[in-house]
Amino acid sequence: MEPHRRITIDEALPGGQGFTESTARGVNSYNGHKSVPLEAPAFRAASERILSAINTVIDGKAEAAKLALTVLLAQGHLLLEDVPGVGKTLLAKTLARTIDCSVSRIQFTPDLLPSDVTGVSIYNQSSRQFEFRPGAVFANIVIGDEINRASAKTQSALLECMEEHQVTVDGHSYKLGEPFMVVATQNPIEMEGTYPLPEAQRDRFMARISMGYPDKDSEIEMLETHQATSPLARVKAVVTAADVAAMIATVQQVFVSEAVKEYTVAVGRATRDSAMLRLGASPRSLLQLLRAAKATAALDGRDFVLPDDVVAVAEAVLAHRIILDRKAASSGETPQGVIRGVLARIPVSREMTEKANSGRTTAPELRPSR
Repeated sequence: MEPHRRITIDEALPGGQGFTESTARGVNSYNGHKSVPLEAPAFRAASERILSAINTVIDGKAEAAKLALTVLLAQGHLLLEDVPGVGKTLLAKTLARTIDCSVSRIQFTPDLLPSDVTGVSIYNQSSRQFEFRPGAVFANIVIGDEINRASAKTQSALLECMEEHQVTVDGHSYKLGEPFMVVATQNPIEMEGTYPLPEAQRDRFMARISMGYPDKDSEIEMLETHQATSPLARVKAVVTAADVAAMIATVQQVFVSEAVKEYTVAVGRATRDSAMLRLGASPRSLLQLLRAAKATAALDGRDFVLPDDVVAVAEAVLAHRIILDRKAASSGETPQGVIRGVLARIPVSREMTEKANSGRTTAPELRPSR
């Protein structure tokens, strides 16, 4: 079957490197070179350029834009869920356009095959050997449009890609390029022609965003600026893939105190002990919660994580991973409400904040100016 999206080897891998089975990059490297963390002014300037470019296209969704950037810098994957027509795909495409790297888009449909996503081995009659043709997943930013319209078999093709950043075809593993991020959109499951994402698939998305409808002023602004042409056509890359790798390296240097780690674990264990939940937060979700908190701290100009950073991203990171008890669901409870209740029962004390602050590193890279 002809793949829906054919990409060339040079396009799939940044820097024009040839595709080989041994091609591999660490999570903190780009093109085989270790990325160097950025200084505070450079990090701040790069993040502001990305957010400004997104906000020129997506009206009235500054928080969603910041969370999308947070997930990118935390090396996670983003799930955009809402009704059709509120800008889910536009946000994903705008984020991809701001980075000078390889981008692919997959339109998930019921007839999409796993090989369309990961790639396939094709027999070359001239060389009498099987050659691997990479699929659309071989890109830095992969946009999966309406991911829940594909069957569970096709959805599962992304499991290894998202967790291990590699693809295994016919017994051979191929590393994906870095940075690597999947930005998927989905419609609510009550809509026609959708397949619910399995728990293992949802757990691989670091955060879920519900776009929601814009406010009145933003909607009027959209009608004035989006009539003739889409602002997306004017968006240019404001950072390179190497810049993003350096920003990720900067986030990884953010300090996390024992107090913040204990608070994160307390939040996760509280979800597992909740009588309203059938499935609480997994250990992987707590790890991604802490990574998102580190990226939040870096974007706020700090080189250390506060408990408030964990609180800021807890709902987006945990709500789609927990499963309500039937009684709680029938009473109208929501996963977001449960997370807010858990956070309210585990307040952030002044002592906890002081401990998080007192253990910070002495390096001034991300410390806010006085």
